[in-house]
Amino acid sequence: MSRYIRQTCLAEFGIEGQNRLKEASVVVVGAGGIGCPVIQYLAAAGLGTIGIVDGDIVEENNLQRQVLYGTSTLGANKAVAAADYIHNLNPHVAVKTYSYRLTKENGSAIFSKYDFIIDCTDNLETRYLIDECCETLKKAWIYGAIHRYEAQIAIFNYHGSPTYRHLFPKQNIDKIPDCAESGVLGVLPGLTGMLQATECIKLITGIGEPLVGKLLIFNVLTMHFMTFPFSPDKPKTTSKNECRVYPLSAKEYRDNAESYLLVDVREANEEPEFPKAKRIPLTELHLRTNELISNKKIAFVCRSGNRSQQAAVLVAKTNRFNQLYAIYEPLY
Repeated sequence: MSRYIRQTCLAEFGIEGQNRLKEASVVVVGAGGIGCPVIQYLAAAGLGTIGIVDGDIVEENNLQRQVLYGTSTLGANKAVAAADYIHNLNPHVAVKTYSYRLTKENGSAIFSKYDFIIDCTDNLETRYLIDECCETLKKAWIYGAIHRYEAQIAIFNYHGSPTYRHLFPKQNIDKIPDCAESGVLGVLPGLTGMLQATECIKLITGIGEPLVGKLLIFNVLTMHFMTFPFSPDKPKTTSKNECRVYPLSAKEYRDNAESYLLVDVREANEEPEFPKAKRIPLTELHLRTNELISNKKIAFVCRSGNRSQQAAVLVAKTNRFNQLYAIYEPLY
């Protein structure tokens, strides 16, 4: 118990919380930049069993942010290398490795063995697969995603709470850039993973208020943190005062551009510039909704359509606008 004394002395946590951790099992999908701190902190906290799913090997460009690995592990499978790290950090933690990619064929079989699933992936196809498996198995999962200097965290499917698809309906997977294409500051996945590990510990021990039905968005350049609630309910159309979000193609916007107030929700340094667009980064949007008041229809745009959809959904929660549009593909 001397290993865990700093957390068992917390009144809300105590020996009971430690015992709950010891009895719990979690599977981490992806042992990359986000997965590394998740694995580290859950192992250090005394989680009973950690499963690690990753079919990739350690490459030199990983070492800038994937802090479980070093030069000596180059070429090793990430799941196996992460397990070796855990054995040294805390030999009381049981580790199971799955040194291959998550697929429709193996997903449910793996997830059925664990209490919670943590998404540390970097592609939408796998994320939608996690959502499908967890909904079928009635398992909660902790979502984490990063883009350049921005990150998001939420908990889905916890005792009937909204799923990933409720917040992000399925979209064109090929057009979402990953960190290899868009870049990432090394500390961002670290902070994201630590927050995911925190949410996991809260779920297991029953302390605090976890991010169930809430989306946390933060930007490390501005240190703006904001939390938005969301629900599984579809927008209603019975009241004129209720806002609805509509998809908008790039062609539809260009054919009638003068009727829209175009709002670019990318960060200030992202290019190219969109003609006549008003730049309001997604992380600042909750503070600047007054700037959206216009006699034109409001259309949100980003690079690929992911953030524009989020912006429209989040602004709709304010109930200040009748119709919002999200451009779901590259504009130019």
